[in-house]
Amino acid sequence: MNPITNSHNHHDKLSRFLFDNHEVRGEVVNLSDTYQKILDNHNYPLAVQKLLGELLVATSLLTATLKFEGDITVQLQGDGPLNLAVINGNNHQQMRGVARVKSEIADNTSLKEMMGNGYIVITITPKSGERYQGIVALEADTVAGCIENYFQQSEQLATRLLIKVGVYQHKPVAAGILLQVLPAHEGNDESFELLTTLAQTIKEEELFALPVEEILYRLYHQEDVRLFDGQSVEFKCTCSRIRCEDTLSTLPASEIDTILAEDSNIDMHCDYCGNHYIFDKIDIENLRKNKPQEAFH
Repeated sequence: MNPITNSHNHHDKLSRFLFDNHEVRGEVVNLSDTYQKILDNHNYPLAVQKLLGELLVATSLLTATLKFEGDITVQLQGDGPLNLAVINGNNHQQMRGVARVKSEIADNTSLKEMMGNGYIVITITPKSGERYQGIVALEADTVAGCIENYFQQSEQLATRLLIKVGVYQHKPVAAGILLQVLPAHEGNDESFELLTTLAQTIKEEELFALPVEEILYRLYHQEDVRLFDGQSVEFKCTCSRIRCEDTLSTLPASEIDTILAEDSNIDMHCDYCGNHYIFDKIDIENLRKNKPQEAFH
């Protein structure tokens, strides 16, 4: 592999690669705008911002590894001051995320201190086939460690994640590398350990600043590495006025009328992107005309 120094913009991109001489595959992802948009409209404590960055990287890498069409949700739940952190994504690498903070969280708070007794829940909803959910206790000290445990327990696949979150060119950035033995792998763990040890030599600023070609050259210039075309990653919220209308149509008419009488409108707020969908009395009357009557009970 030859180094490429004049690559185009490498942010918000996921790239897959394969070692020709080892039964190991890998991915590199670098997220900036996607990460920023998840933080927009929220005043999260610094430790929560960092955690969401780590979870975003992990979800992106996980989605690419699983090779399915559909949606994925990776969430951390616990009884600590942060009781929920969740990233939703799909096979198109469209991501959104939110966190729910119950009480004050200091900048240097660890994952275990934030979440308390908790677990990671990975839910995969394919377009065709059955929904799958995996649950792993939060026993590791990092998101990366929790995902590695998930793969070890559910897939029995040796997996290593390297995740870095910080600031590059005055913008928040979250990046990571995933290495995983191929499902048909039949031994030689030494080569996997060597490749993961080399991956850990990457500096944070290199992971943030360099295009994937250069990262792979710096780490694995003595290996035969096949790099595949990159996939763009973006923030995309699935909320819409139509979805809000569908939700309203499931509520009792008396409940809707009470809210309208008290507030003159219904304000439906999306936690993910900050959008507000406002419905006044006329909107509700039109909705009742257009929706099946049995919807409003």
